[in-house]
Amino acid sequence: MKILVTGATGLIGKVLCRELSEQGHTLVTTSRRAGAATALGRGIFGFQWNPESGPLPAEALAGVDGVVHLAGEPVAARRWTEEQKRKIRDSRVIGTRNLVRGLMSVRMRPGVLVSGSAVGYYGSRGDEKLDEKAPAGRGFLSDVCQQWEREGAAAGELGVRVAHLRTGVVLSADGGALPKMMPAFKFGVGGRLGDGRQWFPWIHVDDLVGLILHALGVPTIGGPINGAAPGIVTNAEFTRELASVLRRPSFFAVPEAGLRLLMGEMAEVLLTSQRAIPQVALETGYRFRFADLRPALEHLLDQGRRQASAPESARAGSGR
Repeated sequence: MKILVTGATGLIGKVLCRELSEQGHTLVTTSRRAGAATALGRGIFGFQWNPESGPLPAEALAGVDGVVHLAGEPVAARRWTEEQKRKIRDSRVIGTRNLVRGLMSVRMRPGVLVSGSAVGYYGSRGDEKLDEKAPAGRGFLSDVCQQWEREGAAAGELGVRVAHLRTGVVLSADGGALPKMMPAFKFGVGGRLGDGRQWFPWIHVDDLVGLILHALGVPTIGGPINGAAPGIVTNAEFTRELASVLRRPSFFAVPEAGLRLLMGEMAEVLLTSQRAIPQVALETGYRFRFADLRPALEHLLDQGRRQASAPESARAGSGR
């Protein structure tokens, strides 16, 4: 297959492109920076595209069988000022709208679009089990996800099968949440956030990539698909497991009031509770490589140690 990946130089995009390439697929990528695709490997066709500035170039879609749309401003990159919230929203909503405008401009369209979304769609829901049929919640991230999915769904009117991948917290040795947590835990001062009872919908990066490939290849998958592991845990359980794997104590806790003072509105990312269940993935036959947290953490921490001890040349091509 010929697959177009937006956001190809991000945490998930790099692993996805490597996997697609290893499986023999032809890759097309987009980036805001000209020539960024060359860093992903040989034989990858790259196009410069700013998702908020205009439609996806028609030439990028030539002969493409499927599209994976991952582009978007990182949610937890910096404090949520009004300007930062605008970037988070527009990079997803306007970016997806312009991707669909690009699809409108070509006669031969890809058969499938796997478009990013997030479990933030559900808002904060306590202990409620949230499969893909659960209604939307409230709050900034829920509003963004609802608008984001509506824009992607417009591709369905063009005859494109659309899957919305509602991603949880992606665990990776190469970036994202886990490396940010590690220093505190290694020094024995890691701990739960708030009361720790909020559900923590995590997923190993390899399984998220596996779910993307699954959604591309299974023709019955359309609409939302939760990108979270079946072995969901609370924040307190996650804290205890990470501390145990690292053989460190986890006596400390960060009070909710302290998080809100430090992070402002962005503290919602850490304090909301989403008990997301990957019902669609399980019902359509996806088998999680890391269904439970401890094996996932052990694999990633071992991977991180191996990468840290590897020569620089080997590290550049690592990630598994």
